[in-house]
Amino acid sequence: MEATLALLILVIILSYIYAFVGGFTDAANAIATSIGTRALSPVTAVLMAGFLELAGALTGTAVALTIGKGIVSLELITLATVVAALLATMCWSLFTYYFGIPVSETHGLIGGVLGAALATAGTKAVLWDGLNKVLIAIVASPLLGFLGGAIFISIIYFFFHKGSNKKMNGIFTNLQRLSAAFMAFSHGRNDAQKPMGVLVMALALYFGWKDPQVPLWVILSVGLTAGLGVAYGGWRIIRTLGTKITPLTTAQGFSAETSAALVLQLASQFGIPVSTTHTITSAIVGAGAARRVSSVRWGIVQDIVLSWVFTLPVTIILGWIFASVFQFLF
Repeated sequence: MEATLALLILVIILSYIYAFVGGFTDAANAIATSIGTRALSPVTAVLMAGFLELAGALTGTAVALTIGKGIVSLELITLATVVAALLATMCWSLFTYYFGIPVSETHGLIGGVLGAALATAGTKAVLWDGLNKVLIAIVASPLLGFLGGAIFISIIYFFFHKGSNKKMNGIFTNLQRLSAAFMAFSHGRNDAQKPMGVLVMALALYFGWKDPQVPLWVILSVGLTAGLGVAYGGWRIIRTLGTKITPLTTAQGFSAETSAALVLQLASQFGIPVSTTHTITSAIVGAGAARRVSSVRWGIVQDIVLSWVFTLPVTIILGWIFASVFQFLF
């Protein structure tokens, strides 16, 4: 029992670290475009995103419950499995953050949970219906983000093509401030729920909950921790998304943020954990390519896409390794 309690405490600590790390590696995606176009100053954007991260986290728990009980069977895993999943996720996130490469915290967590569960109980631990929804979203969310960014900016160019650059910049600077707020709120509604789901998973295992729900204290504390993570850092990711992929105008930034936020809202409504990174990055590329294909730095995009391809297999392997070690130790 003492070992089990120690593992619970470790999971709780790691969950909050994961929420914090997710704040400065993943939530930075939500504000990168508004900083890149100078619609918001870095300080204003970070403070706004930190507050709206918490606000978004308070609007629902469907994504948290998908993570907590919809991907692997709680009857077949242990607290050590959850610890292994978190360690696998954070190792990969911090490794890619060091190089300024935006990767999916969502897919890293899914991979870590899968790898750890497979090491613990084999394929019978996987709930395929829940996993299939996530796998479909891996393809659908960047596609929808790309198309949304391209369509939004094309509509804007159609209606505003006779306007002066100065006038357009003034209009869309204000509109992008709103879209940045919408994006930060949407990120909180989807991404901030993932560490909540991990905490619920651990609490359900320890206390034997048959029908896990997300307590209010978990929502508040995780949302606040993620918000603090946004305030702490994320500047490497912000530079990559906000300035390196393509030179962004405020109209393009508005288009990318609005389309990405709508995808996140749709996914959250159905309890599907999707990647903010994939969605906003694809929307930025779509908005840039719709203006001029050559304006996109495709070499950087290629590096980002390769990191996406590697995220799931790498975190599955890491989760399996950590869980195997813990099985030997415990």
